[in-house]
Amino acid sequence: MGQLTTHVLDTSAGLPAAGVRIEVHDLTPEAPKLLVSVVTGRDGRCPAPLIGGNAFRAGRYALTFYLAEYFRARGVVLPMPAFLEDAVVRIGIAHPDEHYHVPLLVSPWSYSVYRGG
Repeated sequence: MGQLTTHVLDTSAGLPAAGVRIEVHDLTPEAPKLLVSVVTGRDGRCPAPLIGGNAFRAGRYALTFYLAEYFRARGVVLPMPAFLEDAVVRIGIAHPDEHYHVPLLVSPWSYSVYRGG
């Protein structure tokens, strides 16, 4: 069975991004539906797959990473509003039997995302 996982790395500090709040929404045709809200651990990963098992189905999803919240908690001084309050990554799951890994590299001014293995 497939699953959806993530890993957040703070490139400005050269560390895993511990304490990033992430929300995952199913982008259903009617309205987005919140599936999970989690916080990354000390290694920048979530304690379990964001979605897995029978709940992991083909479709469109949005992962929202609350970046300004994370950087402010680390003591980084950001303007109000921050340049990046959050990063919303919209993905499509075509093959729910596969592992979809979504690493996110972040700084207060940029982010990069890709499908990992």
